[in-house]
Amino acid sequence: MKKPIIAVPIGDPAGVGPEIVSMALADAGTQSIADCIIIGDKQVMEKAIAITGVSLQINVVKEPEEGDYRPGVMNLIDLSNIDQSVFEYGKVQAMCGKAAYAYIAKSIELTMNGKAAAVATTPINKESLHAAEVPFIGHTEIFGALTGTEDPLTMFETNGLRVFFLTRHLSLRDMLDQITKENIIACAVQCIEALERLGVKDGTMAVAGLNPHCGEHGLFGWEEVNEITPAVEELQKMGYNVAGPIGADSVFHQAALGKYTCVLSLYHDQGHIATKTLDFDRTISITNGMPILRTSVDHGTAFDIAGKGIVSPVSMIEAIRLAAKYAPNFRSRERGEDYGYQ
Repeated sequence: MKKPIIAVPIGDPAGVGPEIVSMALADAGTQSIADCIIIGDKQVMEKAIAITGVSLQINVVKEPEEGDYRPGVMNLIDLSNIDQSVFEYGKVQAMCGKAAYAYIAKSIELTMNGKAAAVATTPINKESLHAAEVPFIGHTEIFGALTGTEDPLTMFETNGLRVFFLTRHLSLRDMLDQITKENIIACAVQCIEALERLGVKDGTMAVAGLNPHCGEHGLFGWEEVNEITPAVEELQKMGYNVAGPIGADSVFHQAALGKYTCVLSLYHDQGHIATKTLDFDRTISITNGMPILRTSVDHGTAFDIAGKGIVSPVSMIEAIRLAAKYAPNFRSRERGEDYGYQ
Protein backbone atom coordinates (compact mmCIF):
# COMPACT_ATOMS: atom_id res chain seq x y z
CA MET A 1 0.00 0.00 0.00
CA LYS A 2 1.32 3.41 -1.00
CA LYS A 3 2.23 5.60 1.95
CA PRO A 4 1.09 9.25 1.89
CA ILE A 5 3.73 11.93 1.48
CA ILE A 6 3.60 14.32 4.43
CA ALA A 7 5.23 17.75 4.08
CA VAL A 8 7.05 18.74 7.29
CA PRO A 9 8.39 22.30 7.63
CA ILE A 10 11.03 22.47 10.38
CA GLY A 11 9.57 25.53 12.14
CA ASP A 12 11.72 28.17 13.80
CA PRO A 13 15.32 26.96 13.40
CA ALA A 14 16.25 28.42 16.80
CA GLY A 15 13.65 26.23 18.52
CA VAL A 16 13.21 22.49 18.98
CA GLY A 17 11.53 21.93 15.60
CA PRO A 18 14.61 20.62 13.77
CA GLU A 19 15.34 18.23 16.63
CA ILE A 20 11.85 16.72 16.85
CA VAL A 21 11.73 16.39 13.07
CA SER A 22 15.03 14.46 13.08
CA MET A 23 13.94 12.15 15.88
CA ALA A 24 10.47 11.57 14.39
CA LEU A 25 11.95 10.75 11.00
CA ALA A 26 14.31 8.22 12.57
CA ASP A 27 11.39 6.51 14.34
CA ALA A 28 10.48 3.13 12.87
CA GLY A 29 6.78 3.76 13.43
CA THR A 30 6.88 6.97 11.43
CA GLN A 31 8.76 5.27 8.61
CA SER A 32 6.12 2.56 8.40
CA ILE A 33 3.15 4.88 7.88
CA ALA A 34 4.37 7.94 5.98
CA ASP A 35 6.94 9.22 3.51
CA CYS A 36 8.06 12.59 4.85
CA ILE A 37 9.43 15.44 2.79
CA ILE A 38 11.22 17.93 5.05
CA ILE A 39 11.33 21.63 4.20
CA GLY A 40 14.13 23.52 5.89
CA ASP A 41 17.82 24.40 5.84
CA LYS A 42 20.45 21.71 5.30
CA GLN A 43 23.00 23.08 7.77
CA VAL A 44 20.33 23.44 10.48
CA MET A 45 19.25 19.85 9.93
CA GLU A 46 22.82 18.57 9.96
CA LYS A 47 23.21 20.18 13.38
CA ALA A 48 19.93 18.71 14.61
CA ILE A 49 20.91 15.22 13.50
CA ALA A 50 24.24 15.55 15.31
CA ILE A 51 22.59 16.95 18.47
CA THR A 52 19.96 14.21 18.67
CA GLY A 53 22.36 11.43 17.72
CA VAL A 54 19.99 9.79 15.24
CA SER A 55 21.24 7.92 12.21
CA LEU A 56 20.00 9.82 9.17
CA GLN A 57 21.53 10.73 5.84
CA ILE A 58 20.29 13.92 4.19
CA ASN A 59 19.14 13.62 0.59
CA VAL A 60 18.56 17.07 -0.91
CA VAL A 61 15.76 17.13 -3.48
CA LYS A 62 13.80 19.76 -5.36
CA GLU A 63 10.49 17.89 -5.47
CA PRO A 64 8.91 15.17 -3.28
CA GLU A 65 8.82 12.69 -6.14
CA GLU A 66 12.63 12.77 -6.27
CA GLY A 67 12.84 11.42 -2.73
CA ASP A 68 14.50 8.23 -1.58
CA TYR A 69 12.06 7.09 1.09
CA ARG A 70 14.09 4.33 2.65
CA PRO A 71 14.71 4.11 6.41
CA GLY A 72 17.68 6.22 7.43
CA VAL A 73 17.20 8.84 4.71
CA MET A 74 15.94 12.39 5.29
CA ASN A 75 14.58 13.84 2.06
CA LEU A 76 15.04 17.58 2.35
CA ILE A 77 14.02 20.55 0.25
CA ASP A 78 16.83 22.90 1.24
CA LEU A 79 15.82 26.57 1.20
CA SER A 80 19.31 27.46 2.47
CA ASN A 81 18.16 30.56 4.32
CA ILE A 82 20.04 30.47 7.65
CA ASP A 83 23.37 32.25 8.09
CA GLN A 84 25.24 30.05 10.55
CA SER A 85 27.67 32.86 11.41
CA VAL A 86 24.91 34.72 13.29
CA PHE A 87 22.54 31.86 14.14
CA GLU A 88 21.85 31.11 17.84
CA TYR A 89 19.60 28.55 19.51
CA GLY A 90 16.92 29.84 21.86
CA LYS A 91 16.92 33.42 20.59
CA VAL A 92 14.31 35.55 18.85
CA GLN A 93 15.83 36.29 15.45
CA ALA A 94 14.23 37.96 12.44
CA MET A 95 16.21 35.64 10.17
CA CYS A 96 14.59 32.62 11.80
CA GLY A 97 11.09 34.09 11.67
CA LYS A 98 11.49 34.80 7.97
CA ALA A 99 12.86 31.30 7.38
CA ALA A 100 10.05 29.62 9.33
CA TYR A 101 7.48 31.42 7.21
CA ALA A 102 9.26 30.34 4.03
CA TYR A 103 9.21 26.68 5.13
CA ILE A 104 5.48 26.83 5.82
CA ALA A 105 4.74 28.57 2.54
CA LYS A 106 6.65 25.92 0.61
CA SER A 107 4.87 23.07 2.40
CA ILE A 108 1.50 24.66 1.58
CA GLU A 109 2.52 25.10 -2.05
CA LEU A 110 3.51 21.44 -2.34
CA THR A 111 0.27 20.22 -0.81
CA MET A 112 -1.97 22.61 -2.74
CA ASN A 113 -0.29 21.34 -5.91
CA GLY A 114 -1.01 17.72 -4.98
CA LYS A 115 2.65 16.80 -4.45
CA ALA A 116 2.07 16.03 -0.77
CA ALA A 117 -1.00 14.62 0.96
CA ALA A 118 -0.93 16.81 4.09
CA VAL A 119 1.25 19.10 6.18
CA ALA A 120 2.48 18.31 9.71
CA THR A 121 3.84 21.50 11.27
CA THR A 122 6.42 22.19 13.96
CA PRO A 123 6.61 25.14 16.39
CA ILE A 124 7.13 28.72 15.27
CA ASN A 125 7.72 31.80 17.40
CA LYS A 126 5.37 34.79 17.24
CA GLU A 127 8.10 37.24 18.27
CA SER A 128 10.42 35.97 15.55
CA LEU A 129 7.67 36.33 12.95
CA HIS A 130 7.06 39.88 14.17
CA ALA A 131 10.77 40.71 14.05
CA ALA A 132 10.82 39.48 10.44
CA GLU A 133 7.80 41.67 9.66
CA VAL A 134 5.79 38.62 8.64
CA PRO A 135 2.18 39.92 8.65
CA PHE A 136 0.71 36.90 10.47
CA ILE A 137 0.64 36.00 14.15
CA GLY A 138 0.72 32.22 13.78
CA HIS A 139 0.19 29.06 11.77
CA THR A 140 -3.59 29.27 11.47
CA GLU A 141 -3.46 32.77 10.03
CA ILE A 142 -0.70 31.80 7.58
CA PHE A 143 -2.57 28.73 6.39
CA GLY A 144 -5.80 30.69 6.10
CA ALA A 145 -4.19 33.37 3.94
CA LEU A 146 -2.12 31.08 1.73
CA THR A 147 -4.97 28.63 1.08
CA GLY A 148 -7.63 31.30 0.65
CA THR A 149 -9.56 30.08 3.68
CA GLU A 150 -11.44 32.72 5.65
CA ASP A 151 -12.04 30.75 8.84
CA PRO A 152 -9.97 27.56 9.34
CA LEU A 153 -11.43 25.16 11.88
CA THR A 154 -9.32 23.66 14.68
CA MET A 155 -9.87 20.21 16.16
CA PHE A 156 -7.78 18.60 18.90
CA GLU A 157 -7.30 14.86 18.97
CA THR A 158 -5.58 12.70 21.54
CA ASN A 159 -5.97 8.96 22.02
CA GLY A 160 -9.19 8.98 20.00
CA LEU A 161 -10.78 11.91 21.86
CA ARG A 162 -11.74 14.63 19.38
CA VAL A 163 -12.60 18.13 20.56
CA PHE A 164 -13.83 21.16 18.63
CA PHE A 165 -14.12 24.69 20.05
CA LEU A 166 -17.05 27.08 19.79
CA THR A 167 -14.83 29.92 21.04
CA ARG A 168 -11.10 30.07 21.65
CA HIS A 169 -9.00 33.15 22.37
CA LEU A 170 -11.53 35.23 24.30
CA SER A 171 -11.82 36.24 27.92
CA LEU A 172 -14.43 34.28 29.85
CA ARG A 173 -16.57 37.42 30.05
CA ASP A 174 -16.48 37.95 26.28
CA MET A 175 -16.95 34.23 25.64
CA LEU A 176 -20.37 34.30 27.30
CA ASP A 177 -21.64 36.71 24.65
CA GLN A 178 -20.81 34.11 21.98
CA ILE A 179 -22.90 31.34 23.59
CA THR A 180 -25.93 31.74 21.33
CA LYS A 181 -28.24 29.27 19.68
CA GLU A 182 -27.23 30.53 16.24
CA ASN A 183 -23.49 30.28 16.90
CA ILE A 184 -23.78 26.77 18.33
CA ILE A 185 -25.81 25.52 15.36
CA ALA A 186 -23.44 27.03 12.80
CA CYS A 187 -20.34 25.71 14.55
CA ALA A 188 -21.76 22.22 15.10
CA VAL A 189 -22.67 21.86 11.43
CA GLN A 190 -19.20 23.04 10.42
CA CYS A 191 -17.60 20.51 12.78
CA ILE A 192 -19.73 17.60 11.59
CA GLU A 193 -18.89 18.44 7.97
CA ALA A 194 -15.22 18.67 8.90
CA LEU A 195 -15.31 15.16 10.38
CA GLU A 196 -16.99 13.85 7.25
CA ARG A 197 -14.15 15.28 5.17
CA LEU A 198 -11.78 13.26 7.34
CA GLY A 199 -13.82 10.14 6.65
CA VAL A 200 -15.60 10.08 10.05
CA LYS A 201 -19.30 9.85 9.18
CA ASP A 202 -20.88 7.85 12.00
CA GLY A 203 -21.41 8.53 15.68
CA THR A 204 -22.78 11.31 17.89
CA MET A 205 -21.42 14.77 18.61
CA ALA A 206 -21.76 15.80 22.26
CA VAL A 207 -22.20 19.46 23.16
CA ALA A 208 -20.55 20.25 26.48
CA GLY A 209 -22.46 22.12 29.15
CA LEU A 210 -21.28 25.55 30.24
CA ASN A 211 -22.38 25.92 33.83
CA PRO A 212 -21.95 23.47 36.74
CA HIS A 213 -24.39 20.56 36.26
CA CYS A 214 -25.55 22.26 33.05
CA GLY A 215 -27.11 25.03 35.09
CA GLU A 216 -29.66 22.84 36.94
CA HIS A 217 -32.58 24.41 35.01
CA GLY A 218 -31.52 27.95 35.79
CA LEU A 219 -30.24 27.55 39.34
CA PHE A 220 -26.63 28.15 38.22
CA GLY A 221 -27.14 30.04 34.96
CA TRP A 222 -29.55 30.25 32.07
CA GLU A 223 -27.31 29.60 29.06
CA GLU A 224 -28.27 25.92 28.84
CA VAL A 225 -31.97 26.72 29.04
CA ASN A 226 -32.01 29.68 26.69
CA GLU A 227 -29.32 28.89 24.13
CA ILE A 228 -27.57 25.53 24.31
CA THR A 229 -30.51 23.11 24.65
CA PRO A 230 -32.55 24.91 21.95
CA ALA A 231 -29.53 24.71 19.64
CA VAL A 232 -29.16 20.95 20.21
CA GLU A 233 -32.89 20.40 19.65
CA GLU A 234 -32.78 22.38 16.41
CA LEU A 235 -29.76 20.42 15.20
CA GLN A 236 -31.60 17.17 15.90
CA LYS A 237 -34.59 18.44 13.88
CA MET A 238 -32.16 19.20 11.05
CA GLY A 239 -31.13 15.54 11.07
CA TYR A 240 -27.79 15.80 12.85
CA ASN A 241 -26.79 13.22 15.43
CA VAL A 242 -26.08 15.58 18.33
CA ALA A 243 -26.56 15.15 22.08
CA GLY A 244 -26.39 17.58 24.96
CA PRO A 245 -25.75 19.68 26.77
CA ILE A 246 -23.77 17.19 28.83
CA GLY A 247 -21.89 18.22 31.95
CA ALA A 248 -18.32 19.20 31.18
CA ASP A 249 -17.09 17.21 34.17
CA SER A 250 -18.10 13.95 32.46
CA VAL A 251 -18.57 14.49 28.72
CA PHE A 252 -14.89 14.37 27.80
CA HIS A 253 -14.39 11.16 29.77
CA GLN A 254 -17.39 9.60 28.04
CA ALA A 255 -16.07 10.64 24.62
CA ALA A 256 -12.63 9.24 25.42
CA LEU A 257 -14.33 5.90 26.15
CA GLY A 258 -16.01 6.00 22.74
CA LYS A 259 -19.55 7.03 23.62
CA TYR A 260 -19.30 10.13 21.43
CA THR A 261 -17.43 10.75 18.18
CA CYS A 262 -16.42 14.24 19.27
CA VAL A 263 -17.18 16.98 21.78
CA LEU A 264 -18.02 20.59 21.04
CA SER A 265 -16.22 22.51 23.78
CA LEU A 266 -17.71 25.93 24.46
CA TYR A 267 -14.50 27.74 25.33
CA HIS A 268 -10.72 27.47 25.07
CA ASP A 269 -9.64 26.03 28.41
CA GLN A 270 -12.62 23.71 28.73
CA GLY A 271 -11.37 21.61 25.82
CA HIS A 272 -7.65 22.22 26.25
CA ILE A 273 -7.65 21.01 29.86
CA ALA A 274 -9.55 17.85 28.91
CA THR A 275 -7.27 16.82 26.05
CA LYS A 276 -3.96 17.81 27.63
CA THR A 277 -4.79 16.14 30.92
CA LEU A 278 -5.62 12.93 29.06
CA ASP A 279 -2.28 12.97 27.22
CA PHE A 280 -0.33 16.20 26.95
CA ASP A 281 2.33 14.96 24.51
CA ARG A 282 -0.16 13.32 22.15
CA THR A 283 -2.61 16.21 21.96
CA ILE A 284 -2.49 17.17 18.29
CA SER A 285 -4.08 20.15 16.56
CA ILE A 286 -5.79 19.38 13.26
CA THR A 287 -6.74 22.32 11.04
CA ASN A 288 -9.72 21.56 8.83
CA GLY A 289 -12.01 23.62 6.64
CA MET A 290 -9.18 24.31 4.18
CA PRO A 291 -8.41 22.83 0.75
CA ILE A 292 -5.56 20.93 2.42
CA LEU A 293 -5.13 19.03 5.67
CA ARG A 294 -2.76 20.22 8.40
CA THR A 295 -1.81 18.63 11.69
CA SER A 296 0.50 20.16 14.27
CA VAL A 297 2.28 19.56 17.52
CA ASP A 298 0.60 21.49 20.30
CA HIS A 299 3.70 22.86 22.02
CA GLY A 300 5.96 25.82 21.45
CA THR A 301 9.52 26.39 20.28
CA ALA A 302 10.88 25.61 23.79
CA PHE A 303 13.78 28.04 23.41
CA ASP A 304 15.02 27.11 26.88
CA ILE A 305 15.97 23.57 25.78
CA ALA A 306 16.59 24.12 22.05
CA GLY A 307 19.86 22.70 20.81
CA LYS A 308 20.33 20.44 23.84
CA GLY A 309 18.97 17.18 22.45
CA ILE A 310 16.58 16.61 25.37
CA VAL A 311 13.21 17.43 23.77
CA SER A 312 10.65 14.62 23.35
CA PRO A 313 9.60 13.81 19.76
CA VAL A 314 6.34 12.13 20.82
CA SER A 315 4.10 15.01 19.70
CA MET A 316 5.81 15.27 16.31
CA ILE A 317 5.49 11.54 15.75
CA GLU A 318 1.80 11.73 16.62
CA ALA A 319 1.23 14.73 14.32
CA ILE A 320 2.71 12.82 11.39
CA ARG A 321 0.72 9.71 12.33
CA LEU A 322 -2.59 11.59 12.32
CA ALA A 323 -1.73 13.35 9.07
CA ALA A 324 -1.09 9.93 7.50
CA LYS A 325 -4.24 8.51 9.11
CA TYR A 326 -6.62 11.15 7.76
CA ALA A 327 -4.94 12.15 4.49
CA PRO A 328 -6.26 9.20 2.41
CA ASN A 329 -9.86 10.08 3.29
CA PHE A 330 -9.56 13.86 3.30
CA ARG A 331 -12.04 15.57 1.02
CA SER A 332 -11.86 19.20 0.08
CA ARG A 333 -14.98 21.16 1.01
CA GLU A 334 -14.31 23.59 -1.82
CA ARG A 335 -13.93 20.87 -4.46
CA GLY A 336 -16.35 18.38 -2.93
CA GLU A 337 -14.02 15.60 -3.99
CA ASP A 338 -10.85 13.84 -3.01
CA TYR A 339 -7.96 16.25 -3.00
CA GLY A 340 -5.54 16.06 -5.91
CA TYR A 341 -2.70 14.16 -4.20
CA GLN A 342 -1.47 11.33 -6.37
